[in-house]
Amino acid sequence: MARQDKITVLLVEDHALVRRGFRRMLEDEPDITVVGEADDGVEGVRLARALAPDVVVMDCALPNMDGLVATRAILEDAPETAVLMLSMHAENTWVSRALEAGARGYILKSAMDLGLAEAVRRVAAGERVLDPRVQRMQPLRGEKGRGLTARELQILRLIAAGKSSKEIAAELHLSANTVAVHRANIMEALGIHKTAELVVYAIRNGLVNVS
Repeated sequence: MARQDKITVLLVEDHALVRRGFRRMLEDEPDITVVGEADDGVEGVRLARALAPDVVVMDCALPNMDGLVATRAILEDAPETAVLMLSMHAENTWVSRALEAGARGYILKSAMDLGLAEAVRRVAAGERVLDPRVQRMQPLRGEKGRGLTARELQILRLIAAGKSSKEIAAELHLSANTVAVHRANIMEALGIHKTAELVVYAIRNGLVNVS
């Protein structure tokens, strides 16, 4: 496979040994190449701008600039970049914050069976990836019992797939205002107030495929 056909990856991780392990793991794959490494958020943002990688594998806890801030900075310049967040935290708050910052995936570093290469492929292809251990969290606080209608479930799946209200409206042949009303109703029914939490809910409840 020609180099230009490979998925290009930037590693942003402050522990050199961990970073080296991730690099070996990824470069064993014929369709992935690591184009750069950074040991803090500031350097990660600089290299992302210079190298324009397809995927940034981003540690959540970094010196100088944490992974959430760095993710926002990278996506401001290059919104098409897929950021895969690595974290020690399985709590819903951290997952929601990462997705809200624009990360396309969230996997736990502590997992011995870390499927890093497959996660990189999937976020590069536009999918959302959520570590299965995160899916076993308790229900979102404030979640209410009302079941969603078929249309609301359809719209929730599209929201979780990363579609904007305008894109959803076009796909379902609805007005943007109708989609906005459905989105508000979904949030009210689930007791959720942020899109990132809707995505977590949808993935955790099997409404989108993350296998």
